[in-house]
Amino acid sequence: MKELAKKLRGGALTPFLFLLPWLFGFVVFTFGPMVFSLVISFFDWPIIGEARFVGWDNYIGMFTDDPLFWQSLWITFKFALLFVPLNLVVALLLALLLNQKVRFTGFFRSVFYLPSVISLVSLSMIWSWVYHGEFGILNYLLSLIGIEGPDWLNSEKWALVAMVIASLWGQGSMVLIFLAGLKGIPTDLYEAASIDGAGAVAQFFRITIPLLSPTILFNLITTIIGAFQTLVLAMTLTGGGPLQSTYFYAMYAYDNAFKYFKMGYSAANSWFMFLIILVLTLLVFKSSALWVFYESEMKKEGTT
Repeated sequence: MKELAKKLRGGALTPFLFLLPWLFGFVVFTFGPMVFSLVISFFDWPIIGEARFVGWDNYIGMFTDDPLFWQSLWITFKFALLFVPLNLVVALLLALLLNQKVRFTGFFRSVFYLPSVISLVSLSMIWSWVYHGEFGILNYLLSLIGIEGPDWLNSEKWALVAMVIASLWGQGSMVLIFLAGLKGIPTDLYEAASIDGAGAVAQFFRITIPLLSPTILFNLITTIIGAFQTLVLAMTLTGGGPLQSTYFYAMYAYDNAFKYFKMGYSAANSWFMFLIILVLTLLVFKSSALWVFYESEMKKEGTT
């Protein structure tokens, strides 16, 4: 106790006191619910009624007796295969444009970031008007060049593509992260490359991409996580239709919990999603040794 009092008087514990509110929130609202969901994943846990321990039955039933599990998982993987690379490429291109020294740059940055602070429900309403089969502005614009657009949200073929396009609208945070990474690249590297005769394309692939690779790694991981957690856009735009062509895994877990009142089964679904995201994240980190470069490492190699 004397030692603790001495530390308190010396201010050694002050930083931990500032961390206490965050630690309390993390334990109560994040770590605690995660542990609780892991526990109930081994139970038949209806919202109303008595919980019954079933062991691994929820996990076994997921793989063997539930076709919606495999269908929703496959749809989510297809969405992620389109969503992740397209979002990264578009966000990087926008960041490159916003990094140019032109007039009204601050205005354009605000315009591109604005959709990311609008609620997903509002964005979904806007896109439902854009995608309307008869009166939507997208099909009207296509008609001007002689193309008859499909009924996007009611077409099994085009609904998933429409979801991917709509998801591009709210990537302002990713653009800002890329822009911050671009600002951190020393300009003297580009000047030296220009003197050596390197063109814009060569500078992009030999300077910009390597030095921006840590930022690409961060955005890649967060985008993968976001792809597997897509829920609101699908619920408000298509409701999982048509013919469950946009029935994502997150919606499948949500329905099991709040539509069919199978909380234990839904918790098992969620933990399997967590394992998928964890494995994909570890694979990305493992592969990062081959394509992610840090400026400090490059300087160290240059001095040796």
